[in-house]
Amino acid sequence: MAEGTADRRRRFEAEALGFTHALYRTAVSLMRSTDAAHDLVQETYLRAYRAFGQYAPGTNCKAWLFSIMYSIFKTAYRKAQREQDGMLGVALEAQIEQSLRQDAEFEGDDPARLDWADADVERALRDLPEEFRSVVLIVDVGELSYEEAALALACPVGTVRSRLFRARKLLFAALQGYASRMGYVAAPGRG
Repeated sequence: MAEGTADRRRRFEAEALGFTHALYRTAVSLMRSTDAAHDLVQETYLRAYRAFGQYAPGTNCKAWLFSIMYSIFKTAYRKAQREQDGMLGVALEAQIEQSLRQDAEFEGDDPARLDWADADVERALRDLPEEFRSVVLIVDVGELSYEEAALALACPVGTVRSRLFRARKLLFAALQGYASRMGYVAAPGRG
């Protein structure tokens, strides 16, 4: 028997809408703008609802939603790269930085967690190669497991682990000064 529209909607709401906060938090990090993050999450849910007939009940809905969101992001990212032709003006970059400082708001529940909205952290994330940045955002910010991230990124779990290891090493090196200023580690030459 075919599923009715009302039944499909109720099932979608029950299975998918509980992940809105996790998707949004990761979308803010990916898009670096709350408005763009809202758009990305809305587009994700729109596409997910349209394709919900293809979703297998009982499978990992969170990973399925993240894979849709990441696919939309990657398509938009590539399009933007082609359009800007690798030339981001200094004025535009300053405007983006200004907007990030005004719009960024740490949404973590645990105050001991890294402030992903801090300008130093954002700069370090921005400087990572895209494949490393994406895995950090999906695993560390979006809090997906390695297996869920592999589904979302359409790559093997080993690739997720490898990229995350390398990304964390790069972030560790880039954030030494930040960690010292914030009191996470002793300043060089002390201790």
